[in-house]
Amino acid sequence: MENHKKKVLVFGTFDRIHPGHRYFLAKAASCGDSLTVVVARDITVKEVKGAFPGHNEQKRLEAVSSLPEVDKAVLGNLKDKYKVIEAEQPDIICLGYDQKVFADNLAQELEKRGIDAEIYRIGALEPERYKSSRLRS
Repeated sequence: MENHKKKVLVFGTFDRIHPGHRYFLAKAASCGDSLTVVVARDITVKEVKGAFPGHNEQKRLEAVSSLPEVDKAVLGNLKDKYKVIEAEQPDIICLGYDQKVFADNLAQELEKRGIDAEIYRIGALEPERYKSSRLRS
């Protein structure tokens, strides 16, 4: 019987990839055997952060896809943000140290949908230096 490979899933905007993103993705990748990254849709970023990202969703998806830590990158679902979790069926979902939106009800939503995934929170790499909102200015 083949061993079950652990699938890790992360979410984010990933506008202008910086060392903090790379640290987060490397830590997430080390939690399992494959890493899937869900890149936030432009309209979702606008709803959550109050402004559109500097790069559009296609450019951000391409940038994330090109990273060696990433096995698969997909865009989020516009109608139901949990649909991508249902589609990917991860064993582990890693959240960034500052991810609040969407993360608050994540455990309850997973249980409601019958998804058995562990949730890990990954610490920051120098957040005072490598925070996307700081790097934008």
